[in-house]
Amino acid sequence: MTSKQNQNQNQQDSQQDSQTQQDINRILEIAYQFHKQFENTEIPQIEIPTRTKNNIELDEELEVWKYGDRTSTRSAKSIRGAYRLLKMLYTIDFFKTQLEQERSSTLRELYYISENWKNAKFREQSESDKLIEDLEIVTDMKREDFHIRPEEDGATIIGPLTIKEKTKRGTRKIHCQYDVGEGGYQIPNNPDNVKFTDHEADFVIAIETGGMRDRLIENGFDEKYNAIVVHLKGQPARSTRRIIKRLNEELNLPITVFTDADPWSYRIFSSVAYGSIKSAHLSEYMATPNAQFIGVCPTDIVEYELPTDKLNDQDIKALQSELTDPRFNTPYWKNEIELQLELEKKSEQQSLAKYGLDYVTETYLPEKLKQNNII
Repeated sequence: MTSKQNQNQNQQDSQQDSQTQQDINRILEIAYQFHKQFENTEIPQIEIPTRTKNNIELDEELEVWKYGDRTSTRSAKSIRGAYRLLKMLYTIDFFKTQLEQERSSTLRELYYISENWKNAKFREQSESDKLIEDLEIVTDMKREDFHIRPEEDGATIIGPLTIKEKTKRGTRKIHCQYDVGEGGYQIPNNPDNVKFTDHEADFVIAIETGGMRDRLIENGFDEKYNAIVVHLKGQPARSTRRIIKRLNEELNLPITVFTDADPWSYRIFSSVAYGSIKSAHLSEYMATPNAQFIGVCPTDIVEYELPTDKLNDQDIKALQSELTDPRFNTPYWKNEIELQLELEKKSEQQSLAKYGLDYVTETYLPEKLKQNNII
C-alpha cells in the first residue's frame, strides 16, 4: 500500500471512529435523561409517538406519511412501566458495547441475549422488536446504525443494472443480469453500501410473489422492456423499500408495484409508496411517493373475468379498515375497495394464467404500463 493509500485509509478510519462515537452519544442521551430526572426527584419517563393510523399525517413537502403529534408515555410510575424502562436501558448498554466492539447481531439474537438480563428479560421477540423501534424514534437513528439486522434473507433484483457492493472481503462489481443466476442479486441488509455505477433500465417493477417474478424472468420481460425486476417477497423488508427508493431518486427510474387483488397486497403497495404505520418514523428514508400501482385490482376481476376466491372475515375487516386509513383516502382506492366489498371476491396474480402462461407479460402488463405512461 502506498503512502497516499495509507493516508486515505487512516482518514476513513478516523471518520468511521468519529461517527461511531456520535452514534454512541446519541443513544446514551436517553440514559442521561433518566439520570437527570432521578437527580431532580422526578419519576423517569419518555415520550414516544403513538403508532396508529390515527396518528399519521402527510408531510406535504416530502409527500410521505409520518407520525403526528399524539404521544404515549413510557413511565416508571407503575411496576410494568419501570420494567419497560429497565429493558430500554439494558438494550442501550448492549448497543453501546456492540458499537464499541464493531460487532453486529440479529433481532432474534438480541431477544435471546436478554435471557441473561434477569428482570430486564424480554418475554417474546415482538417486545424487543418494538423497543428497538422506540429507540429509533427517540434517537432519530435506524436499527442499522445500532448494528442490528433482520433474520430473514433479503429480496432480490434482476435487470440491466451494474452495482458496486462494499463487503467485508472488499468491493464487488456486479451486473444484475449477466453476473447472477436465475435467483438474481440479493439485496443486502444495508443497501446504502451499494453504489449504482451504470444501468440501461427504463423502469422498476416490484413484484409481490416469487412465482410471478419467475414468470417474468422466464419470459424475458426484464430484457424485452429494460426492466429492473424486484421480488418483494410479500410484505417488503426495509432494505427492499430503501433500495427501491434509491433506484427512483438516484437513477430517476419510475417505480411500479405488481401485486394480488386483496387487502394485504394493497398494504404491500402502501408500504412501498406511502410508508408503513409501524415504521412511519422512517418514511422519508424508505417510502417512494410516486410509485404506481399496476397490480391486479377489483376492476380487473370484472373486466378480465378472473378466477377468484371468496373474501373471508379477516379480508373484509382489513378492507373496511383501509377505507378509514388516510393513506388510501383517494378516489381510486375508495372506488376499488368499495367494489371489492361489493363483489366479495379476491384474486391472485397467477389467475391471469387463465389466458395462458405468456398473457401476463405479452398483454396484461404492457397494457397496464402503457396506461401509466411507463412504456
